[in-house]
Amino acid sequence: MPNIKIFAGNSHPELAQRIAQRLGTEPSKVVLKKFANQETCVEIGESVRGEDVYILQSGCGEVNDHLMEMLIMIHACKIASAERVTAVIPCYPYARQDKKDKSRAPISAKLVANMLSVAGADHIITMDLHASQIQGFFDIPVDNLYAEPAVLKWIKENIENWRECVIVSPDAGGAKRVVSIADRLNVNFALIHKERAVANEVQRMTLVGDVDNRIAIIVDDLADTCGTVVKAAEKLKEAGAKAVYAVMTHGVFSGPALERVMGSCIEAIVVSNTIPQHEKIAICPKIQAIDVSSILGEAIRRTHNGESVSYLFGNVPL
Repeated sequence: MPNIKIFAGNSHPELAQRIAQRLGTEPSKVVLKKFANQETCVEIGESVRGEDVYILQSGCGEVNDHLMEMLIMIHACKIASAERVTAVIPCYPYARQDKKDKSRAPISAKLVANMLSVAGADHIITMDLHASQIQGFFDIPVDNLYAEPAVLKWIKENIENWRECVIVSPDAGGAKRVVSIADRLNVNFALIHKERAVANEVQRMTLVGDVDNRIAIIVDDLADTCGTVVKAAEKLKEAGAKAVYAVMTHGVFSGPALERVMGSCIEAIVVSNTIPQHEKIAICPKIQAIDVSSILGEAIRRTHNGESVSYLFGNVPL
């Protein structure tokens, strides 16, 4: 049986180290640098012939550089006769550009899918895609893992009286995710309807549901500029919520996000470590990180051994 080789891109070496540790191995040797003209240079430092290769790169930081780096790494392993190349992308880049929402808009998520396939990826492992339909952009297998089991675990361990809480979706698009979590906790859910004038700026919000004298937990897949989540928290406080928490899978925190969170009425904003969070936590103590390396590591182990991955949709591996 071929051995597992895990290669880490520059986007999140710490997560790759944790995953490798869980699998009882070390990240494989690779040199990633830039030529003087800023072209990306990749040198795979060990043989991958006949091996089962996993390349971990998250869509964060310098997204375009990291994407190019991953494509070159996939290609390099493929033409070095790797048995199978799996791209492990905890946070999928360009995931929000998944449809033509206005004239002449690109569907960039589909373009990224094409690029990964053409580069030579045989399989994709990702987490909490912005829209599940992105899986359909690929003609190769895609495992879209969920942070939901880790989120449920955090809520039960860190929020007293969690049975009294209300799970809130900050927009209509996240309703399905919120209903699923509310059902598994056996609590109520609420919905905030928002209208945008321009991208990344919210105009008006309407709360549907009752949060009076309850703990409200806002759940979404992405915390970017945090305008929506901070306004949603204010709306929930106005409606009588005792305390407001926010739980997001991917903590991008771009632009004024950290100042907004610090100045908001949110008690804590909990994100997973699909994107590195150490520097952000140092600046903003309201941010807490959930480790999802066990979920990704177990998905890699099961994929390598030809086992079912569906167990991970409802359980956090020990």
